[in-house]
Amino acid sequence: MPETPQACPSPAIAPPRDSWRAVAAAMFACGWGGNQFTPLLLMYRRFGGYSALSVDAFLGAYVVGLVPGLLLAGPVSDRRGRRPVLVAGAVVSAVASLVLCFGGHSPWPIYAGRLLTGFAVGVAMAVGSSWVKELSAGADGGLAARRAALCQTAGFGLGAGVAGVLAQWGPWPMVTPYVVHLLLAAAIPLPLLRVPETRPPLPHATGSIRELLTALVDDLRVPAPARRRFRLVVLPMAPWVFGTAGLAYAVMPQLVGFRVGDWGLAYATGLTVLTLGTGVAVQPVARRLHRARGTGTGRAPVAAMAVTLAGAALCAADAVLLSPWLAAVAAAALGAGYGIAVVSGLLEIQSMAGPDDLAGLTGLYYTLAYAGFLLPTVLATLSAWLSYPVMLAAVAAAALACLGLVVTGSRVAAPAAPVVPAR
Repeated sequence: MPETPQACPSPAIAPPRDSWRAVAAAMFACGWGGNQFTPLLLMYRRFGGYSALSVDAFLGAYVVGLVPGLLLAGPVSDRRGRRPVLVAGAVVSAVASLVLCFGGHSPWPIYAGRLLTGFAVGVAMAVGSSWVKELSAGADGGLAARRAALCQTAGFGLGAGVAGVLAQWGPWPMVTPYVVHLLLAAAIPLPLLRVPETRPPLPHATGSIRELLTALVDDLRVPAPARRRFRLVVLPMAPWVFGTAGLAYAVMPQLVGFRVGDWGLAYATGLTVLTLGTGVAVQPVARRLHRARGTGTGRAPVAAMAVTLAGAALCAADAVLLSPWLAAVAAAALGAGYGIAVVSGLLEIQSMAGPDDLAGLTGLYYTLAYAGFLLPTVLATLSAWLSYPVMLAAVAAAALACLGLVVTGSRVAAPAAPVVPAR
C-alpha cells in the first residue's frame, strides 16, 4: 500500500505573541464583505425591483460559493500552507465587492459577486480559524476559538451596520457600501505576508486533483472516538448557527418592515447589528460553559439550542402579531443562540481534531453551520403554499427536536484531540 503523505509538523519556535492579529483582520474583512449585503435586501427590492424570492436567492448564491471555499481551502492549506490560501481569499473578497459595485441593476453580476463573496468567507473561516489557533501557542483552546469567532462576528456586524447606514443615508446606495469594503480588503494581503507560516508546504505535494480529493476525504473524516458525539451534538446544532441569523435579519425584517415605513432599511440594519452584537457579547459565556462542563456533560451546546428555541418561538409568535418590537426581542435571543453555538461548535471540533485535520474539520463544521443560511430561501419558496406563522411554528418545532438530540448527546464525553507523534 502506498504511504499516505503526512503533514509537516509546526515550527518548533513559537510564533510572535500578536501574530494572530493579522489573520484576525483578514477574517474580519472577509466577514465584513460576506454580511454587508444582508441589510441591503430591502434596498434591492425597492430600487432594483427584485422580488422577495430573488433577494433570498442572492443569499443562497452566497452559500453555494461558500461551501467549496470551506471544504477545499482546509486540505489545500494543510499541504500548500496557510498564508497563500488566506491571501487568495482576501483578494477574492475584494474582487467580489468590485463586481457588486457595477452589477446592482442586473441579477447575474449580483449572483457572481455573491458566489465570490461566499468563497472568500469560506476560505477565511476554514483557514483563518485554524491559523489563529496555531498562532495562539500557549493559550488555551477556548481563547483561540473565541478569538476566531469574535473577529468573524465583528466583521459580520460592522459590515452590515456600515453598509446599511450608507445605503440609507449615503450617496449612490448601490455602490458606496461596496467601495468601503473594497478599500478595506485591499489592505489585508500585505500584512498577511509577514505572518509566520505554521503549515509549511509539503515537499512532495503535487497539487493534483487526485491528491486534493484524497486529502479532502482524509481531512473531513471525523475520528472514530468522536463520531457519536459529532452526530448527536455538532450535527444537530451546527445549522442553527446561521439559521438563527437568517431568521433574525433576513426573514423578520421582510415580515414586519411595512410597519416602520421609510425606515425599513435602517430597521433591517438595526436588527442585523443587534443580532450580531448580542452574539459577540455572549461568546465569553460559551467559553465558561464549556470549561465548566466537567466529564460527560455539555452545557454550552444545550444552552445554545435552548436560547435558539426561545428565539424561534418568538419569531413564530411575531409572524402573527407583526410587531417590530417583538422582532427585535427575537433577534436578541437568536443572536445569543448564535454566539454560544458558534463558539461551542468550534470548541467541540477542536477537541475532536488532530493538527493534520483541524482545517478540514473546521471547514466541515462551518459548511454544516452555513446550511442554515438557506432557511430564508426555503421559507420564501414554500410561502406560495404555506403561511409564515405555520412555517415558523414548524421551525420552532425543529429547534425543539434538535435540542432533544443535543441534550442526549451532551452526556457523551468529548474525546481529547488525537496526539500526532513527531516525524
